[in-house]
Amino acid sequence: MDTSIRYGADSTALRIHAKEKFPIDSNTHLQVHGELDTKIGAPSYLSAMIRHFYPDLSASLGVGLQYNRHEKVRYSVRGKTAFPVTTNGLLQFNIKGRCDVDKEFRERKLKGAAEFTWGILDFQKDQDMRLKVGYEVFDKVPYLQIRENNWTLNVDINGRWNVRYDLWKGESLI
Repeated sequence: MDTSIRYGADSTALRIHAKEKFPIDSNTHLQVHGELDTKIGAPSYLSAMIRHFYPDLSASLGVGLQYNRHEKVRYSVRGKTAFPVTTNGLLQFNIKGRCDVDKEFRERKLKGAAEFTWGILDFQKDQDMRLKVGYEVFDKVPYLQIRENNWTLNVDINGRWNVRYDLWKGESLI
């Protein structure tokens, strides 16, 4: 199980996040995750999604539902594909999109982004880094992510930011 603690400018409390992936077959898994808001002592976010990976296309597609204490239940569809820029795969161009709809299928939220990710192995001794520079298409907002081993900092041009510390991560940083 992946666990992390998170804090951002839009929050008044530290959040504890957990995610688990349950394999269905070699290219499909059920992904569940949630967040506990330490200020209110209750879950602020819960999600379950079936994700299928297409290794030949370096792509994935997911469908599921999520609960947010502000917006209640929403359905979600998301997709992502990666294009290697370098032969070693450490520099990639990613395209990702997401559509969330309310339970009556009336209100929808669209997100889409194009981004470059650069994985830097052994930036310093025992320190890997990943830099991500992207552009959110629908909100027209550039963003940046800096990730070093267990720490992740996300910022965008509108001044929004959040920081995450991974307590345990079951997959590789790069």
